[in-house]
Amino acid sequence: MQYKGTENFSHNQPEKLGVLVTNLGTPDAPTPSALRRYLAEFLADPRVVEVPRPIWWLILHGIILRIRPRRSAKAYASVWQPEGSPLLIHTANQAEGIRKALQKKYGNNVVVGFAMRYGNPSISKVLNEMQGQGVKKLLVLPLYPQYSASTSASTFDAIAHDFTKRRWLPDFRFVSHYPDFPPYIEAMAAHIRSHWEQHGRNQKLILSYHGVPLKYLTRGDPYHCECHKTSRLLAECLGISKDHYQTTFQSRFGREEWLKPYTDETLKGLAGQGVKSIDVFCPGFSSDCLETIEEIDEENREYFMEGGGEGFSYIPALNDSPGHIDALVQLVEDNLHGWAVPANEPEALQQREVLAKAQKQAVYPGRDL
Repeated sequence: MQYKGTENFSHNQPEKLGVLVTNLGTPDAPTPSALRRYLAEFLADPRVVEVPRPIWWLILHGIILRIRPRRSAKAYASVWQPEGSPLLIHTANQAEGIRKALQKKYGNNVVVGFAMRYGNPSISKVLNEMQGQGVKKLLVLPLYPQYSASTSASTFDAIAHDFTKRRWLPDFRFVSHYPDFPPYIEAMAAHIRSHWEQHGRNQKLILSYHGVPLKYLTRGDPYHCECHKTSRLLAECLGISKDHYQTTFQSRFGREEWLKPYTDETLKGLAGQGVKSIDVFCPGFSSDCLETIEEIDEENREYFMEGGGEGFSYIPALNDSPGHIDALVQLVEDNLHGWAVPANEPEALQQREVLAKAQKQAVYPGRDL
């Protein structure tokens, strides 16, 4: 095997501390062909769909990838921006916000990049770029506050798979979750309060999280519990009682049972229970994307209003708001604790190169190593 990332190494290269921010992913364009490529990669991940591979391969390639890309392309087209998908735009802006904050404090010896678990920019591509920049210590921050094997663990799988192809591995840390991180809870609470101050407060707050199949919970996945913990802490921070908020789960597909209560079914029935106006916020989504913009603010808004609702307000995700960037920077700094930012003094780098060359020549005289 030819290992990656070491061909152009030199002993006087500055060493950098790297932070890699990741998110789920996005197609390259809102077209059926781009969706087919994206969904083929996403849905082929055994962490995402826990079905025996031969059976799932037949279902995926025989049915889903023949039907779903065209439908999904229409939905993506409705939210697409000139710069690309909302998820890509927000993740890039979040990484840039973290970079500016860290470099303001620590200088240019900190490198911040972003990658997508599925699609582009790929994890391997960005890791290669970061290694080329001299990153020798690497912190990976997946923007999934609540842990699930289908998200956080899948990202770890991708990192580990990439590392099997590298000769020189960085010192490595991985943020697997942060469902109860106080700055994250406080940032959400401040964001919701600001929305209420500007737009008024509705009768009930719906906290909608992306769903996963129920069998993941029965097999030990902590996602369900961590979502409810985030909701409880957020409600406490907002000072609202159990009667004034509800945790639900969205985005299910297929016929098997997923985590309940389902967001769409809940919103269809709330008005009949006397709840005529609601605010909806999605604490598990660090960035607005198809699932928040189209699914919540359009599709589920329609369900609620058709069911007799009178007021619906979607509270946007934290995105790259200052409070969110501050919270993420604190999370990064907490996880970098004990790692000194390299100084990279020119004299020290030059001396290191001189010593390395002298040592090689002493053992292998006349050879260019």
